[in-house]
Amino acid sequence: MPQDEDKSIEVLAELRARAQNEPIASFLNLQLLELSPGYARVSMEVLPEYENFNGVTFGGIIMAVADQAFAYASNSLSFPSVASQFNFHFISGAKAGDFLLGECRVLKSGRRVGISDMTVTNQDGKLLAKATGTTIPTG
Repeated sequence: MPQDEDKSIEVLAELRARAQNEPIASFLNLQLLELSPGYARVSMEVLPEYENFNGVTFGGIIMAVADQAFAYASNSLSFPSVASQFNFHFISGAKAGDFLLGECRVLKSGRRVGISDMTVTNQDGKLLAKATGTTIPTG
């Protein structure tokens, strides 16, 4: 097996192991569903406690789903790396009982910067949000 492929397998295994004990993921009950080089999919059920004073899901909850997918996908190619920019567009709201699915695809993973594209949908496939982000490798 080529050395790069060995490293990729090791990084994916490390990220999956970290997903089991990550404090914020545990707190929000974010679940890592799928992880491959440059791609991640996560899910979370919207709880009534996540509503704001307008009776809709707090935007930060929806952003958290995208951010979690972003972290896994970007780190799958350049580990460790950290976010340096996150641009988020709310398209539709979520409500208690919805299952949010966050997906991230890395568009570019370079030595100095990574660029990713994210979506958040509900259980029916309705697009709730679209995001882009950049990362900086720190390792």
